[in-house]
Amino acid sequence: MKLAVPDMISNSYFPAIAAIELGCFNQEGLDISLELIYPVDKCYAALRDGTVDFVGGSAHSALSAFPRWHGAKLLCAQGQGMYWFLVMHRDLGGKRGDLDVVKGHSIGAAPWVDMGLRRLLIEAGIDLSRDQVKIAPVPGAQGAGVNFGVTAAKALEERKIDGFWANGMGTEVAVRRGVGTVVLDVRRGDGPKPCFNYTMASIATTDRLIERSPETAAAVVRAMVRTQAALKENVARASEVGRKLFPPSEAELIAELIRRDLPYYDPSISRSFVAGMNQFSRDVGILAGDVPYESIVATQFSHLWKVG
Repeated sequence: MKLAVPDMISNSYFPAIAAIELGCFNQEGLDISLELIYPVDKCYAALRDGTVDFVGGSAHSALSAFPRWHGAKLLCAQGQGMYWFLVMHRDLGGKRGDLDVVKGHSIGAAPWVDMGLRRLLIEAGIDLSRDQVKIAPVPGAQGAGVNFGVTAAKALEERKIDGFWANGMGTEVAVRRGVGTVVLDVRRGDGPKPCFNYTMASIATTDRLIERSPETAAAVVRAMVRTQAALKENVARASEVGRKLFPPSEAELIAELIRRDLPYYDPSISRSFVAGMNQFSRDVGILAGDVPYESIVATQFSHLWKVG
């Protein structure tokens, strides 16, 4: 079986990657390999088309391939909260929480990821047209195998963009290189309150897999719970994974990034999260009406979230 993620040299989907590399899927009797498919909507298209079996990506992006959630379910969370950072070039003098710095500037963001930033800025009172904020793909991020956050940090350094909206790895690289300033860290309280529940890093699969093999879906949830517990118990295991898959410089950073994320390692998907995600999805025009919690979350496995 195959699990797709849209970015690999990153902390965003690290629990899914670590579940493979630390053997947690194997311990549940599963043989799952990793596929890097960028951007995230292509991950979900592959899930819909049956070329992958699971997606470890942003939860709301399932709507790109499964309108009104028909045919897909979320199994568990990789981590709570919207997990992207707004980073602006240091020369712009941005301060933490001061969104005026985006006015008149270009910000790089991946497809479907950009929706979170657009909605956040609108809720914060920024008019994208009036304030001349350009949000567009990062130059050079379209190639197969590209890792978005690291690519965004490089584009910022080269002044191809004025800022980016991306993962913690890209953020850390930009800050350490002295070219980026963190303006928003949503997980840790920045931005309008509703934006925490716009999306989360989740594990999704199809209704047909759940119907055909519920024991497989249950085993995936148990493996993810096991993985989160293993990283909480010994965060140095993140470096073990990083050294296998990442370039040396990023491999040295990953354990610290995961240490910061550990408070958000909770596999549960709450009703309040789904309500917030649905509202966000309506606001950005990817969902009409409402969809019940039970039509989005595979609740038959929810008792496994607290196991381990």
